[in-house]
Amino acid sequence: MTTIFGGPGRYIQGEGELERLGEHVSDLGCTAFVVLDSGTDDRLGEVIGNAFANCADLDEPEFHVYDGPCTERAVIEMVEEARSLDSDVVVGIGGGKMLDIAKAVAFYAELPLCVCPTVASTDAPTSALSVLYREDGSFDRYLHLAENPNMVIVDSKVVAGAPLHMTVAGMGDALATYFEARSCAAARGVNELGGAPAPAALTIARSCFDTLMSCGVAAQRDLKKGRMSDAVERVIECNILLSGLGFESGGLALAHAVANGLTVLKGPRIMHGEGVAFGLVVQLRLERAAELDRVLEFCRAVGLPTSLEELGLYDVSDADLVRVAIAACANDRNLANEPVKVTTKKLVQLMRG
Repeated sequence: MTTIFGGPGRYIQGEGELERLGEHVSDLGCTAFVVLDSGTDDRLGEVIGNAFANCADLDEPEFHVYDGPCTERAVIEMVEEARSLDSDVVVGIGGGKMLDIAKAVAFYAELPLCVCPTVASTDAPTSALSVLYREDGSFDRYLHLAENPNMVIVDSKVVAGAPLHMTVAGMGDALATYFEARSCAAARGVNELGGAPAPAALTIARSCFDTLMSCGVAAQRDLKKGRMSDAVERVIECNILLSGLGFESGGLALAHAVANGLTVLKGPRIMHGEGVAFGLVVQLRLERAAELDRVLEFCRAVGLPTSLEELGLYDVSDADLVRVAIAACANDRNLANEPVKVTTKKLVQLMRG
């Protein structure tokens, strides 16, 4: 099978980069359609507005504030709005949900895209992939896009100022990258670009694990004290860039299937990266991986969940876990990348620990 490797056109990371957003966007277009949520608007709206206003090469942008789920209906409505305004570039600012929406809008509207993650909670920013959900918040499907974002801008000061648990959740997403890519390669599976995992992707995926092992605990400690450091910068890069390249070109497996399966449950809100960390523990148990104890130790050190109880699912029934397992096993693409096959019954047992 042919190997395929993909990535964003340009990746920019540093303190204060959001203040130069207009300058960056002007390389892609003149009339921006900007998608963001109300929390980002409240926290960073003035900085974003000034960044556009201070760039003479840009027309006044259209700001679309949205707080709902990333559904196909919401995306199509925004596409129609962007077209009616003659927008020539889409800008997404915020967390994973807002960036998934912006990516889908740019895809359907056939416009260039700039994404600006304000948190390091997932590896979504760099990929040619949007995760769509149903109106009730449950997982719908992956939307595979024609190309990766043209530009990814990360203001590390803004990201470091986000709630600590969001960066920790991003560590959970990045922690699984190497193990899922390794499983995909062992199963002779298909990555998220439709090809075999590229050797370069496996090297990058491994660097995610190595970076977290060397910098993760220190970064968590520094962020808790409100200070920037080399460890913080490296973990931000790991969560967003390295993990993004690694998962997309390396492939996904059981960890993500379990995380998406958890979305069928009602109850405590589980962040994507938290679900992936738990899913990784399940995957490593299934594979009898030698690294399981090391992964468990790291998760406990930074505060990632490794059990149903730590996810807040104290009284979850076997019937509900069967629903999770059925949803996970319905993800044929991810499960095909798992060299050790699993049944719904076995998956329930593994989730119980």
